[in-house]
Amino acid sequence: MNMTHQGFHVEHVLHELKHYLPAQAPLMDFVHHNTLHAFQHLPFHEALKTAQTTLGYQVYLSLEQFRDLYDTKRINDDILNNVIEKRKGVKKLSDWKYKLLQQKVSELPKPRIGALRGQWKQVHNIDLDSMVHPHLFRLISSYLDQGISIWRFPIEKHGFWEAVKELERNSWVSLFKGKRAKSLLQNENTTLEDLLTILVGSHPHLFEQYLFDQQFAHQGWSGMVSTVEDLPQTLLDRREISLLDLIKLECLLEIDAIDYLLSKEWIGIGNTLDDTLPSLHDPVEDSEIMEILSIFQEAFEWTYYDQVLAGLQQESNKSKNNAVKSFQGLFCIDDRECSFRRYLEAIDPKCDTYGTPGFFSVEFFYQPIGGKFYSKLCPAPVTPKYLIKEIGDEKKRETDPHFSKHSHNFYTGWIISQTLGFWSALKLFGNIFKPRMSPATASSLRHMDKFSKLQVDYDALFQQENGLQIGFKEDEMANRVEAMLKSIGLVKDFAPIVYAVGHGASSVNNPHYAAYDCGACSGRAGSVNARVVSQMANKPEVRAILRERGIDIPKETIFVGALHDTTRDEIVFYDDELKDENYKNLHAQHVQVFEKALDLNAKERSRRFESINTELSPREIHEKIRLRSVSLFEPRPELNHATNALCLVGRRELSKGVFLDRRSFLNSFDYRVDPEGNFLLNILKAAAPVCGGINLEYYFSRVDGEKLGAGTKLPHNVMGLFGVANGIDGDLRPGLPSQMTEVHDPIRLLMIVEHFPDVILQTIQKSPETYEWFINDWVILASINPETKEIQVFKNGQFYPYTPINRHLEHIQDIEELLESNQENFPVYLIQQD
Repeated sequence: MNMTHQGFHVEHVLHELKHYLPAQAPLMDFVHHNTLHAFQHLPFHEALKTAQTTLGYQVYLSLEQFRDLYDTKRINDDILNNVIEKRKGVKKLSDWKYKLLQQKVSELPKPRIGALRGQWKQVHNIDLDSMVHPHLFRLISSYLDQGISIWRFPIEKHGFWEAVKELERNSWVSLFKGKRAKSLLQNENTTLEDLLTILVGSHPHLFEQYLFDQQFAHQGWSGMVSTVEDLPQTLLDRREISLLDLIKLECLLEIDAIDYLLSKEWIGIGNTLDDTLPSLHDPVEDSEIMEILSIFQEAFEWTYYDQVLAGLQQESNKSKNNAVKSFQGLFCIDDRECSFRRYLEAIDPKCDTYGTPGFFSVEFFYQPIGGKFYSKLCPAPVTPKYLIKEIGDEKKRETDPHFSKHSHNFYTGWIISQTLGFWSALKLFGNIFKPRMSPATASSLRHMDKFSKLQVDYDALFQQENGLQIGFKEDEMANRVEAMLKSIGLVKDFAPIVYAVGHGASSVNNPHYAAYDCGACSGRAGSVNARVVSQMANKPEVRAILRERGIDIPKETIFVGALHDTTRDEIVFYDDELKDENYKNLHAQHVQVFEKALDLNAKERSRRFESINTELSPREIHEKIRLRSVSLFEPRPELNHATNALCLVGRRELSKGVFLDRRSFLNSFDYRVDPEGNFLLNILKAAAPVCGGINLEYYFSRVDGEKLGAGTKLPHNVMGLFGVANGIDGDLRPGLPSQMTEVHDPIRLLMIVEHFPDVILQTIQKSPETYEWFINDWVILASINPETKEIQVFKNGQFYPYTPINRHLEHIQDIEELLESNQENFPVYLIQQD
């Protein structure tokens, strides 16, 4: 190793960078995750303090916002006192309350990121970002492009770095203004250490910090390159690129820019430093302002948690579990299904609804008719070994000459713009007054043809394709149906019809479309999974195996797949297996229940939308919701997981009499079916990262909409079909746009499990990666005793009894009247039982 580079190890620094950079996948696989995953090994508040100090993220609401929440009673005074006393002691209550509510507090600590590289601007008045970023971003965007650009990147062989070298050799115009950078590019012996020595000087201990400064000046692009390097399959048209390629090219562009601006010989910026520059790795000191914000945060959270826990203790649902069921519905745990299930149960008290992750325990790749690629329909961390193929005639897809590739050609594009362009203007004008479906609409119903067939059964003659088993064997089917039914506690008393209802979304103005679909299906609609599990459960051979395992599904019971479009509040049933007239009549009655529930659900959603009068009838509002979903001018077709705050793991009776305002993930679970917590472990292993990841991405996108969120979507420009940026030269935006988070209260997820505390503790300790979510308080965990309703809260590795502080909850009977009152989050209400 060269002596000037001692102490600097490229592989180590690249590993560290990749760990801290955003890990958001391209738009096709946009799945929610903990934005600050790199800090998850630390307790929550310590992690946030470290992220703010080192990387400059805003991690809490501002002090002014918290004080406004207190003034408007959204932070309860008793709860605030309780939090202060627990953390600071009773004797310091008045002192700390004064600090929180009145004292003028010092500003947040200045972030360390950017301090070293920022010396170019401070010492030499050189803005490297404006000089380098436009060229760098255009090169990367062109190389990664998935079909937007008219011309493909001219060189595709041997990866990005070799392509850039080839481009420089063969182009008439150089990428660089001077000769030095070009020479360094073409020199096979040039290393990253050599480039950093030029930029920083002979100070290898500063190289790592310089690279962090450099890459976090455009964390979105760097994070995307890192993700594509590690998971090249996230791009359908794969590209070979590495973070090292990006860094070396950027260093060359920086050297070239400085050469151009400083005509005389210059020295590395490290030679001009004094000893006061903070290092990224210096210990993070405590600060009073961060302590104040963390206390406010806990008080804000527990103001809501306390109401929920009080409501669950007082819930007095009197439904008879042994009554004959009209139908049973299996829904995704998604918080958007919370209100839909509530309306179904209110309209038809004889029905039962259950919640389970929306891939319904069947993991596979899916290939639609005429599809060139496989879509993964299961949670992102799972790698399926199975392939489900859609069978039928080639689909006749709706076409539009405005969306053909010929409109991108220089000559035909000009002709189309001069002819069809005028018609396009008229269509655009008409869409203002009468929005409708078009080829530009991303519809969940296009994921699978309602009338096609699926190759679910394993065929010994056609065993595999590209290393994947086509279809499932009977015992494999039984394993998955058993896992799903036992995990939700549905093992007896089956209704004549059981609906497996997946969910998806339709949108015409939303680049983050995948974030609206089912996260358990890797950001795709759950229709195929619902249909597949229904076909599996209907097989006599599968039922025979299940009967031996204690699940006796009567031959009179039939499973029917369905898809709920959460944007349009519409449902489609894959009811081709309903041959008997009696079942058709029953199904027709159930369809009416679903349609009425969808009308009411649309009305409940509408209270968040400024443009809809919530006092209209449910049917009138539903029609406006449908129009909203296909309007080019509507940036908020739906609010997705906005306001999510809870995850309930237990029987439906736990929360059936509590109004939770569409804020809860609902995962069905019956402790009596799983006394030892075996199925509970699988539930929590999925629910913690999935629901917790959704919650935290909304949290951080809300509190820091610029660095951790995507800002407003209005100026977004889709880059190469893989990301969004503001304008053509901006950084990629890794988080969520404000239109998805503006009504969200940034609080951590409270996960409530209905089981005995000792069983829950033993269960979460079996999985270190799951335990980390709870022991470090990224997700708040509480247990509710299924026999006594005693509540205990998990803290520091143990469960402690908890008694709600504010136990007075109002009763409501007319939810429709409540919805018309305001747009804000409602407190927890008890639903008046008839």
